[in-house]
Amino acid sequence: MEIKNKVTIIGAGMVGSTTAYSLIAANITEEIALIDLNQKLVKSQVMDLQHSVPLWGYTRVKVGNYTDIKDSKIVAITCGVSQKSGDTRLDLVKKNSAIIKEIVPKIFKQNPKVIVVVVTNPVDVLTHQIVKMFPSKKNQIMGSGTILDSARFRFLLSQKLKVNPLNVHAYIVGEHGDSELPLWSTADVGGTPLDKFKKISTAEKKKIFNQTKNAAYTIIEGKQATYYAIGAVITQLAKAILFDRKTVLPISRLFQGEYGISDICLSLPAVIGRQGIINKINPEISATEKNQLKRSAQKLKKAFQSIK
Repeated sequence: MEIKNKVTIIGAGMVGSTTAYSLIAANITEEIALIDLNQKLVKSQVMDLQHSVPLWGYTRVKVGNYTDIKDSKIVAITCGVSQKSGDTRLDLVKKNSAIIKEIVPKIFKQNPKVIVVVVTNPVDVLTHQIVKMFPSKKNQIMGSGTILDSARFRFLLSQKLKVNPLNVHAYIVGEHGDSELPLWSTADVGGTPLDKFKKISTAEKKKIFNQTKNAAYTIIEGKQATYYAIGAVITQLAKAILFDRKTVLPISRLFQGEYGISDICLSLPAVIGRQGIINKINPEISATEKNQLKRSAQKLKKAFQSIK
């Protein structure tokens, strides 16, 4: 069967359906298949999405099943228990790891070459779980990681600096969660180190980072879930993979000795293309940042132990 520019999304809730809508609006996929246990929900989401197609371009949207993975280039996993107000991402680990254990073998059985993008939280722990299950496919497995956190960070910095966020190059790395960290040492605007472009006080930096880190909690408290921005994140990843764009994005991926960290998934920039993770980037970071990254890794290892 011919592999198409097709994306299968497992989970038709707010994140899965918004991802599908974002892909339709970007007009980059031939076909989107949505899979969900709740047939009433998935049929309604597909019908609603189909009605938007004539206004954007042409994407076939269908109620899918696991055989749809056979001719897909990407599978996005968005199903599972979602974060409620007051929950941390790590609170979701046991229930969602049980779901992962059940669905991932079905994915690779249908298509051993498919790229798996994990969106379900806790994304780092679940990405690591899949890598552990299928170690030979580690470059085909990535978590959405801190792409969203980095986008939030760049947006807040752009507001402070009064410059287009596209020209702010700054990363959040580590866990997609409470132990994440900002790479102030590598941040730049148009090739100029951040501190040379504009001096931001330590207190101001702390405030920007805390707003970045706590954004999801604020949004969940106000409207129960975050979905628009993560839909845009998956669309960026899909563009990089479907068109072999070789885009640098801070995805969650397996560490194999970088900065003295091994055997856990967390986020750092990587080059993403048709084969998945093409190249890993390990930026020159400060000693403080290295220590924070190690602490983030330890926290995730502890969470991973709880599901073994």
